[in-house]
Amino acid sequence: MIYIGNHVSVSDGYLEMGRHAAELGGDTFAFFPRNPRGGKSKAVSPEDVRALGEFTAERRFGPLVVHGAYTMNVCAAREEVRANSLEMLRDDLIRLQALPGNLYNFHPGSHVGQGRETGIRQIAEALDAVIRAAEAVSGGPLGNRILLETMAGKGSEIGGCFEDLREILDLTVELGGTERRDQLGVCLDTCHVWDGGYDIRGDLDGVLREFHRVIGLEALRAIHLNDSKNPCGSRKDRHEKLGLGEIGPEALRAVVRHPLLQGLPFILETPNEDEGYRAEIAQVRTWMK
Repeated sequence: MIYIGNHVSVSDGYLEMGRHAAELGGDTFAFFPRNPRGGKSKAVSPEDVRALGEFTAERRFGPLVVHGAYTMNVCAAREEVRANSLEMLRDDLIRLQALPGNLYNFHPGSHVGQGRETGIRQIAEALDAVIRAAEAVSGGPLGNRILLETMAGKGSEIGGCFEDLREILDLTVELGGTERRDQLGVCLDTCHVWDGGYDIRGDLDGVLREFHRVIGLEALRAIHLNDSKNPCGSRKDRHEKLGLGEIGPEALRAVVRHPLLQGLPFILETPNEDEGYRAEIAQVRTWMK
């Protein structure tokens, strides 16, 4: 069994997100705690956050997958961009201490000409710093696991291969100690890995074996379930509705049903509105049978 849901808006509050997701047929969901393009987060009511936690527990939702702003780039070449990104990441994690037991996913970033090694070091340093900050402010351990997302590898993007993510995880552990392993993980995006050159249509077992060899399947904590408009290895990152792209329905069904991926939250990031997501959630549930 997997958990399935889609992105919902935080604009009407936390409890309303849960109700919206459930009405679409989901038992997990993703959301941006601030505008996806950055900016300040709106004030959050502790009662509203608590009500969402009660709502999801009563309905046996899986872990929620919070998504960092797309504009965050903690390995940017410009210092002011790095500093602003670090503050967004820190603020998100501190706010989410009130909603523990979930996942916070973000794009590792682009090194913008600094070089892969510099970018990886900056990402690891940022992760260690924000975990320390969140724990200091809250007075307790980090309440939500941080996930690095697999990327398509366009431009100077970091995360387009499993080795990038392994190095970030290892360096963060080196900086912060072995407890960091339980605070970090990976979200695998089917469109991104396909566009990055991993053939999940022709050899899903082989891709998962490679993930385990490089990173370890114990680090895999969430799936972004998307089709792709592009051929394998294109490094373009253009999502498509389920079954209408190059990956196709049979391959995506195999992902949903794969025994190594059971128990994970699956998040749809396809180009849809509510009715499209409702239909895709229903489709995924038929694949699960």
